Amino acid sequence: MRILLIEDDVQIGTSLMRALKDVDYAVDWVRNGNAGREALKGADYTVVLLDLGLPGMTGIELLRQARTAGNATPVLILTARDDLDTRVQGLDLGADDYLLKPFLMPELLARIRAVLRRKAGYAISRLGDDSLNLNLDQRTLTCGECSGVLSAREFALMHALLERPGTIFSRDQLEDRLYGWGKEVESNAVDVLIHSVRKKFGAGVIRNVRGLGWTVMLGQAGREDAK
Repeated sequence: MRILLIEDDVQIGTSLMRALKDVDYAVDWVRNGNAGREALKGADYTVVLLDLGLPGMTGIELLRQARTAGNATPVLILTARDDLDTRVQGLDLGADDYLLKPFLMPELLARIRAVLRRKAGYAISRLGDDSLNLNLDQRTLTCGECSGVLSAREFALMHALLERPGTIFSRDQLEDRLYGWGKEVESNAVDVLIHSVRKKFGAGVIRNVRGLGWTVMLGQAGREDAK
């Protein structure tokens, strides 16, 4: 999964980048509000981690502009500002959660998982249904009676697909969700990931729509031949 980190403090940003990459998130880091606004326009992020005290454009103004423009990417505010008015303003403008600095990484990771499952409409850390589901805590995929742990990239792929089941994703859209800035992406990288998941869980777990891309369908066993 791809995260946008908007944080001007170099020490905090470096620590967060390292910690998030240690748990296999792809992270793009910008250090001012204007760069954050442009990054949001140019990529499809799973979640945004937003500091409020940014140079160039405040985090509050960036959030306001993003929501006004219709950007619905989940936003988790990270800030040292603990006054009630700022918290209320951030949440009312469309932030999905608010975490005060300093914080511990296990809490941040738990809040990211909570934001993502709420966005997908689930009360527990699972995307999908009984026939096909992804456990966000354990990073396991269950397809029919087959269950197994996914690699970091496999997990990111299945999260993107299961977040919007039935939606057809093109190669470019999947690459955008899986890889951060500066990553060299092989032309067949998505095909290799899909082949790996199908090998583990059956050809029908990810369906190809000829000429358009790939999708997943719920309510089916998934181990039939791919269409």
